[in-house]
Amino acid sequence: MLITIHPKNPEIKKIESVVDCLKKGGVIIYPTDAVYSIGCDLMNARAVERVAKIKGIAVENANFSLMCSELAQAANYVKPFDTNTFKLLKKALPGPFTFILEASSTVPKIFKNKKKTIGIRIPDNKIIHEIVKLLGNPLIATSVHDDDEVIEYTTDPELIYEKYYTTIDLLVNGGYGHNTATTIVDLSNNDLEIIREGLGDIKKFL
Repeated sequence: MLITIHPKNPEIKKIESVVDCLKKGGVIIYPTDAVYSIGCDLMNARAVERVAKIKGIAVENANFSLMCSELAQAANYVKPFDTNTFKLLKKALPGPFTFILEASSTVPKIFKNKKKTIGIRIPDNKIIHEIVKLLGNPLIATSVHDDDEVIEYTTDPELIYEKYYTTIDLLVNGGYGHNTATTIVDLSNNDLEIIREGLGDIKKFL
């Protein structure tokens, strides 16, 4: 199924339909403030395994990020961080960043591994914000990649749907995505390391 949702004024009935799908263990593709992502309800183990299978990896080897609606929600899945980290996160989020933080004890149980860190996303995108907020749990997030050697990410949601409609339950069309992913910033060692330069400019917030 493909559902088109207005990016600035998401229709509540459509948001409810997406959340209903997620609560039933559905796997969806959704827009962010960077590239489109594949995901599901973090708390549905079977759905998490389905996402891993779509990506061709085992759950225990997956580097999925958590798509959260706010810092208070993200805090349930990471170890307490210092004041400087908190100030940086408050300034930069919501925005096109993935912050790597020390994982709380909850995370390894979900991913069946000894994962010590987890990527946290709070995107500047009303659609996904409303979905996660209504669901009450984070979504897992993994980028939709393109098969093209030159273009790394597909930006057209209808083309994404053509490729994935047999393996997912629903695609949320929120308009064209970016073809550049998030900036990844590692804050897990009480130090700041830029792992990947992407859409976000972290230097603005330092």
